[in-house]
Amino acid sequence: MVLSGTVENIIFRNEENGYTVLDFFADGRLITAVGIFPSLEVGEALTLTGEQRSNTKYGEQFEVTNVTFDAPTDINGMIAYLGSGLFKGLGEITARTIVMHFGLKTLEIMEKDPMRLTEVRGIGAKKATEIAESYKKRIGMQNTILFLQKYGVTMGQALKIYQSYEDRASEILLENPYRLIDDIDGIGFITADKIAVKLGVERDSDFRIMAGISHILKEAANKNGHTFLPSETLVYETARLLETEDRDRIEGLFRIMLLNGKLGVFDKKDEENGGKAYALSLYSNTENAIAARLVNICTSADALDINVTKEVSIYEEQNDIYLHSKQKEAVYSAINCGALVITGGPGTGKTTIIKCILELLSARGLEVLLCAPTGRAAKRLSEASGRDAKTLHRMLGAEFSSGKLSYKHNELNPLEADAVIVDEISMADIFIFNAMLKALPQKTRLILVGDKDQLPSVSAGNILADVIASDIMPVISLTEIYRQDADSLIVVNAHRINNGEMPLIDNRSKDFFFDQKEDVYDIAATVVSMLKERIPRHFGIPTESIQVLSPVKRGTAGVENLNKLIQQSLNPNGREVTVNGTVFKEGDKVMHSVNNYTLKWERFGSYNEVGEGVFNGDIGYIKNIAKNGEMSVLFEDERLVVYPREAQDELMLAYAVSVHKSQGSEFPAVILVLSGSSYMLLSRNLLYTAVTRAKNIVVIVGSRSVLGKMVSNNFTAKRYTLLKDLIWENLSKAKMLNLNSARSCKT
Repeated sequence: MVLSGTVENIIFRNEENGYTVLDFFADGRLITAVGIFPSLEVGEALTLTGEQRSNTKYGEQFEVTNVTFDAPTDINGMIAYLGSGLFKGLGEITARTIVMHFGLKTLEIMEKDPMRLTEVRGIGAKKATEIAESYKKRIGMQNTILFLQKYGVTMGQALKIYQSYEDRASEILLENPYRLIDDIDGIGFITADKIAVKLGVERDSDFRIMAGISHILKEAANKNGHTFLPSETLVYETARLLETEDRDRIEGLFRIMLLNGKLGVFDKKDEENGGKAYALSLYSNTENAIAARLVNICTSADALDINVTKEVSIYEEQNDIYLHSKQKEAVYSAINCGALVITGGPGTGKTTIIKCILELLSARGLEVLLCAPTGRAAKRLSEASGRDAKTLHRMLGAEFSSGKLSYKHNELNPLEADAVIVDEISMADIFIFNAMLKALPQKTRLILVGDKDQLPSVSAGNILADVIASDIMPVISLTEIYRQDADSLIVVNAHRINNGEMPLIDNRSKDFFFDQKEDVYDIAATVVSMLKERIPRHFGIPTESIQVLSPVKRGTAGVENLNKLIQQSLNPNGREVTVNGTVFKEGDKVMHSVNNYTLKWERFGSYNEVGEGVFNGDIGYIKNIAKNGEMSVLFEDERLVVYPREAQDELMLAYAVSVHKSQGSEFPAVILVLSGSSYMLLSRNLLYTAVTRAKNIVVIVGSRSVLGKMVSNNFTAKRYTLLKDLIWENLSKAKMLNLNSARSCKT
């Protein structure tokens, strides 16, 4: 549907993203138009493309998908347009004087011969130049957006492109449209390639092939956590993406990208991944920086031999606990070594050790910082240790300005810490881990805590596994179940699953239950019943404290459909907004799905606190949906975040989430949904990860045969990373330079 008319009133506008609600006069009537618009003023003539829709709260609205500017064609229209305040130096009176002097040729003169404006009384050369430059800038913006829209660019994308390139946009895109991938947030290869096709870029262009190579490596990192790909894999995937058989051409361009610093190449010598490996320089440089800093920590630490036997005995007596030999070894190493890894499954006493280490280090007057990759993991650590724990981003003072992420604490402004304990380290990606290592002062102890048998991080890297495999620092592996957890079937079954044994099924137990269901519709209905009624009624655990987990996103028993069913049952009414096909309602449970460093938040309480940054995995509830479409979400740590329309696609319904998305979290109760899926998804470590998310109760709903397949399936998707090799390489260099003098516990 196409409407031509004029802007009568601007009801709401977000200048950051262009989302606008306005009154638009067209076809003899006033309508409400909503969408992403460039900068506008009342009186502008536009042609809008979109659809008329009925909103339950706001009534009839015209949802705009495309905007074009229409130059005024009559005297009155020109006066209104030029006198609207759009142009510096032009008010209504001056605009009227100019138009009455030049008539219908006014706009042409302003654009092509602006010095003629001095013919108008009261306008000198300086003012004529000011008016002309203001007019030229606005026309440039409009022309750029019109140019971009011809090539299928959305209004939101067009605004981002113009803000980055200004009036050079058409020049830059005509030269190399694939620059958009690196320069404009939110534009990937697929979008840039569509634009390039419409611009007539050759399918075998060097620009296109190199963009395809970068895209494959980025997707490998974002979707599978790889920081490199073997040469053969990279060539094959790039050729498939570009639909070409010319693999020699692709390999030839590897050399160009190596020369211009886009790629790094490595010789993998291990049997499984031997041969050339290629990585985007961003990833390889980051992993190398991590490796160098870990080697420095481990080779510069003073090797101590402080006997803490008496102190541990006093701690045991005061806290009425008993530490077994491995736990005591972990405490000794934490006190005496520069770096340490503590790994173990549920019930093996990792938290007990952390508390003991904290007490012994604090007794020596040392400053100890506690942190974790996610808000939920940090909250758990705080509750378990009785000490303040922060997310890595918060501890480092993450800041985002001018499109770049930076940290208050870094090499020049290190943390004030004698020791840093990082829990759930397997969830950290290489970028935040590198930032943390940069901020550590010399001689700071580093203690990494995690469960090596859980799924690796969603993001790029495999830090815990690589550090353990590198043998760079002592690793204490806890396997013995702590005595107070020995009667918990959650703990017992987690270890059985990890050992390839079927979990014990005893529905008379206090915390582990299995509800046999084969039909996917029965499974879905049972999950809703469990969540809404059965678990709250029998165990007194409120619905909001129960998390549904599923290995799969799609299908009747997948995350997407379960969220719809649960929403219909728990929250059928209320104000709503639709974002990319997902209906969000006030009261819905939601999860933030990516890291966004610019979203502002407020925390209310005894004192007001404000900050920026909402991160992948943060869970909250929608408190309000405003008339302008903005959504307010209150997260579990009491942060209130107002989401503008363009950021709402970063939210997802979270009544049910994937097992991967639940990593690092702990919930009072978990309902695990098991139905048929692919071999790769139905794996032992995914089942183990899901079961260990529960603190008090696990209820598995689904097929016993699927449960058996998962226990027996020890498949682990290979993750390509360079960190282990780079640690060895940096350690070899350190030895050559005699930097390691056997001062640390391991090296």
